[in-house]
Amino acid sequence: MTDTTVIDVTWDLDDLVDGGGPEACDRLLAEAGTRAGAFASAYAGKVAQLDGPGLAEAMRELGAIADLVGRAGNYAHLRFAADTDDEANGALIAHVGELGTAIETQLLFFDLEWAEVDDARAEELIAADGLEQVRHHLRTVRRYRPHLLSEAEEKILAEKSVTGRDAWQRVFSELTSAIRVGLPGTDPVPLDVALSRLQSPDRSERREAAEAVTSALEPGLRTRAYVFNTLLHDKAVDDRLRHYPTWLSSRNLANEASDESVQALVEAVRANYDLPQRWYRLKARLLGLERIADYDRAAAIGEDDVEVGWDEGRELVLEAYSDFSPDLGNLVQRFFDERWIDAPARPGKRGGAFCAYTVPSVHPYVMLNWTARRRDVMTLAHELGHGVHAALAIPRGIFEQGTPLTVCETASVFGETLVFHRLLERADTPASRLTLLAENIEGSIATVFRQTAMNRFEEAVHTARREDGELPVERFGDLWQQSQEELLGDAVEITPGYRSWWSYIPHFIGTPGYVYAYAYGQLLALSVYGQYTAQGDSFVPTYLELLAAGGSQTPEGLAGIAGLDLADPEFWAQGLQLVRGELEAAEEAAAEVLAGRGAGA
Repeated sequence: MTDTTVIDVTWDLDDLVDGGGPEACDRLLAEAGTRAGAFASAYAGKVAQLDGPGLAEAMRELGAIADLVGRAGNYAHLRFAADTDDEANGALIAHVGELGTAIETQLLFFDLEWAEVDDARAEELIAADGLEQVRHHLRTVRRYRPHLLSEAEEKILAEKSVTGRDAWQRVFSELTSAIRVGLPGTDPVPLDVALSRLQSPDRSERREAAEAVTSALEPGLRTRAYVFNTLLHDKAVDDRLRHYPTWLSSRNLANEASDESVQALVEAVRANYDLPQRWYRLKARLLGLERIADYDRAAAIGEDDVEVGWDEGRELVLEAYSDFSPDLGNLVQRFFDERWIDAPARPGKRGGAFCAYTVPSVHPYVMLNWTARRRDVMTLAHELGHGVHAALAIPRGIFEQGTPLTVCETASVFGETLVFHRLLERADTPASRLTLLAENIEGSIATVFRQTAMNRFEEAVHTARREDGELPVERFGDLWQQSQEELLGDAVEITPGYRSWWSYIPHFIGTPGYVYAYAYGQLLALSVYGQYTAQGDSFVPTYLELLAAGGSQTPEGLAGIAGLDLADPEFWAQGLQLVRGELEAAEEAAAEVLAGRGAGA
């Protein structure tokens, strides 16, 4: 890591706790607990008797309590993400989780009673003044009615989650964050840093990095498999108790997507697996190989895969957002100026990247693991897309700021696409155009096709765990390999070491079923960007309206703001056609590059 300019780009979490540090979490949660107790005394057993103004007042108080708990919870989680090695951070996240769960259990009655209100009466109440920021939320709560248990049962499950599901997720995060990869000629490095070496133009370096990652994954493989097994069974029990018909149904309900529509998405993507296979065959030719291996997939295909310094990357992203919309540019500037970003890769820091919406009374935070690659610039653009989405939706309030996972990738992918096209405009040779197109195509492969293959892996492991019991490590490897072979066909050699690479992916552990939302969001975002290219600057206000709507409508309603119809059976095919168009442009550029190499020879 030679980019020293990024070292001091760390976030300031004081805004969440008014500068009070970890001790402030107790004060926030004590106030929330007192208010939750008073709320329960005032409303328990009486929700069905509320009138419109009474329901509005109850929701305002629930929102205030949620804000207090959210500030403490986000502070603890963000401290932990920044340094999982510090035992004090682990203790804080456990402490806050326990207190937060106790508050949650006091308030469980409200959603349960609200779900039982007669449909006609509920709609009458929802129309009342003062509920403008919670109408969609209140309707969404009622969708869970067939899957809710009694109040006593819900309380038990909430209390036990602290020492159950939540505890196992924390163990997994600590285990993976502690992985150190021994690369040749360096001290052991975090997993994210080692994985970034797979982009090297030197094949021997890529192979060495892949072998080193596999070696680093091996020591804790059985333990991580046991954690996964435990959570697979935990979800099976939960689904059985709540009468969800499939392992994915609860996620689809949270995403406000029907089982049928999600299946249609997955099958549409699987029907187009020829696109990644076609790309990887072309990539083999560009790399001078008969066939690429799994560790070659991210390889740079040109000479310009140089380091991108933090300052340069920041300016590229800021320019792209500002040129699209000065308002968005000003918002992005605040992330840099007001220390809402933690960027450097550090030992003990959680891997990957994310944006935490936190709560509407504060602001979002972005976490990166910057390794000074051009792909990191796209990641910065991606996470800032989430950030501006969160910031613009703050007026929707705590219940409707966030969107379903199926929609939450819209702004992030849109932001990436803005930066990509800015870079593409500056590319003045076939080789530079090809390099950029390659990165974007591989981004689409990772987001649409690889995530769908991971959905197939999850489908397989959840089904196998429910039918066959605890799965041995080798079975996980078999199912992972099968899902990858379907995706890659004969275009990519899957090496034996790659069979264990499922074992560091946090989504399988923390958010089962989440991964298909990436494909959903990517294709939706590409369609939204297609509207921008068709309409030009006149589309900008529409796009800002879409982001500002937050989660106040269904995914179909939100897409309708941008003039898109998610109910159209051809919708997913249209998004995939945009990916196919990029592949065809890359093939044209590649033909020029290969012809040039031939002429040079």
